[in-house]
Amino acid sequence: MWDQRYNEAGFAYGTEANDFLKETFHKIPAGGRVLCLAEGEGRNAVFLAQNGYQVTAMDLSKVGLNKALKLASDKGVTISTQVADLADYALGEQQWDGIVSIWAHMPEAIQQRVHAQVAPALKQGGVFILEAYTYQQTTMTGVGGPPATQKDRFVSLEDLQSELVELEEVIGIEKQRTVSEGTRHQGLSAVVQFVGYKK
Repeated sequence: MWDQRYNEAGFAYGTEANDFLKETFHKIPAGGRVLCLAEGEGRNAVFLAQNGYQVTAMDLSKVGLNKALKLASDKGVTISTQVADLADYALGEQQWDGIVSIWAHMPEAIQQRVHAQVAPALKQGGVFILEAYTYQQTTMTGVGGPPATQKDRFVSLEDLQSELVELEEVIGIEKQRTVSEGTRHQGLSAVVQFVGYKK
């Protein structure tokens, strides 16, 4: 599915970084190593590289990551890429100053597995930044998020607080906001935003 989507002309979600990431990226220690989960075509990874971070973009789709490398080259920065499936991906131990999860919707069991690795994978003082759609998105006018039938791929703040209990919560909110990212994310949307750091 993702290879097919990223094979389409243009960038499915645009080339500009996610708004919430733009607002919060500075909380990640300057110049640090950052892992972008399910990064797709690379817009967030490239933005972070432009701001001096050493970025690894991982995604299931090689097609998407090839576009990410091209975007980085066009913008005059370098990123690393890794083709991998979050179902069995290992985040490592004390490797990252930042981990970014923007619209990385996955089945509940995989989400719990990934989130259990976040705190151990972060260095002390490292930061986790997430934005995802809540189930309320299925009632909104905006375009984006998993199909309503995939209820377990939506995320709530309560889920995040229980799964990321080892992190100190800096931001944790469910809200409605207008999203404008390419053709695939548009309009008034229901989201959860979370920032936590490892003490």
